[in-house]
Amino acid sequence: MAEREMAAPYVVELVDVSKVFPGAVPVNALIHCSLNIRHGEYLAVQGPSGSGKSTLLNILGLLDTPSSGTYHLAGHPSHQLNEAQLTSLRAHQIGFVFQAFHLVSYKNVVENVELGCLYQRQGGGHTPSRVDALKALEAVSLSHRVNAYPATLSGGELQRVAIARALYSRPSLLLCDEPTGNLDTHTSHSILDIFDELNRSGSTIVLITHDHAVAGRAKRQVRITDGRLTET
Repeated sequence: MAEREMAAPYVVELVDVSKVFPGAVPVNALIHCSLNIRHGEYLAVQGPSGSGKSTLLNILGLLDTPSSGTYHLAGHPSHQLNEAQLTSLRAHQIGFVFQAFHLVSYKNVVENVELGCLYQRQGGGHTPSRVDALKALEAVSLSHRVNAYPATLSGGELQRVAIARALYSRPSLLLCDEPTGNLDTHTSHSILDIFDELNRSGSTIVLITHDHAVAGRAKRQVRITDGRLTET
């Protein structure tokens, strides 16, 4: 796997992926989707509710598997891996940022960031340290709040902690699901400024959003409609 990862030009290689949810009337959530994302790209996936965004997010994040097609993440053939291997790959290669912040109320900021590598302790590779947590908080301009607790933070600060937690494990892919959905307009812009800076520093970012203005901050946009991906 390591040799392929070093040689792979893409972080994401999604080839002819479809996802069908069975039932009395099967639901074709994704239909023959192909998508390549290079190292250091900043991509927005835009689409309305019910378009297939969540299904695509789950597959990119290794939270679900395609019904057909293939997916390589950072050179790793995810479609060939068992559940334990997928869990390890997800822990080491993906940082998640969600609309809800998912912080633990009784842990302070730096402790919440350190929760980002719980699964990594079970596998090989780099195991982040307190120093890495502090660097991640510095990257989101939150070094002055390391000992604060979630109840004392603003919405923007809560999301910055969540971003730092995602960065903590040095992921190949930062996967962001409606990360500004719970924030006011001014705070949303400040969070998007952070993504801009992270991308300039080399992070590969996929931003899932329904908001055209938010998608416009990315360097590249694709649209998903009725389970089909198209470049915009």
